[in-house]
Amino acid sequence: MTPPPTRFADMLTLFHHPFCPHSRFVRISLAEYGVEMRLVEERTWERRERFLALNPAGTTPVLVEEGYPAIPGACLIAEFLDETRGGALGDHRLLPEDIPGRIEVRRLSGWFHEKFFAEVSGPLVQERVYKRHMTVDQGGGSPDTDAMRAARSNVRYHLAYIGWLMGSRSWLAGETLSYADLAAAAHLSVVDYLGDVPWKENEAAKNWYARVKSRPSFRPILAETIGGVAPSATYADLDF
Repeated sequence: MTPPPTRFADMLTLFHHPFCPHSRFVRISLAEYGVEMRLVEERTWERRERFLALNPAGTTPVLVEEGYPAIPGACLIAEFLDETRGGALGDHRLLPEDIPGRIEVRRLSGWFHEKFFAEVSGPLVQERVYKRHMTVDQGGGSPDTDAMRAARSNVRYHLAYIGWLMGSRSWLAGETLSYADLAAAAHLSVVDYLGDVPWKENEAAKNWYARVKSRPSFRPILAETIGGVAPSATYADLDF
């Protein structure tokens, strides 16, 4: 296996896939920090040796910054950004300084990066997007309708949970925007693109998502489409 170069340009490089919700989270987070990045699209099912040298787990996202080892995974990247750039955001820091606040942000970020991904965004993206580009040997083929049906059912209780949280808070983890909001919105965005979020069932969750998707950091995400899969009618609509 050929090792990757040990030095990169000053600009951060993000290995991502446009429909990987974890990658979307990192892109939105970097934009909130005002950090420019070079995007490299990675089709993880192709298992490129050079990419595997950066992240043997073979998953996106992976962030590369000169002077540091490759940083794999949404949660690890979020911690790295907070440690290297969080202090500069002051009151707008995406991971609070107080310990109770940090615990709640990490708890909810984990909820969406792990539980929501396993139950909703992961299966829907795999079946409706990734499989279209995969060979049979790579795991491609006809979509698993049972998996999609389960994911569409599961999204309802996650939406209800968001609505419940918004009943007593300004943002998901408290009174300020945090990684928790960006994680939830990133995962919901891929499901919303596919038209599988029943927004009419929870007005509080819908209003919260409208606030997040209206932020400048979200604009590049909403402008992207994928060939052969049209976005839902209200995907890029800020007043949906």
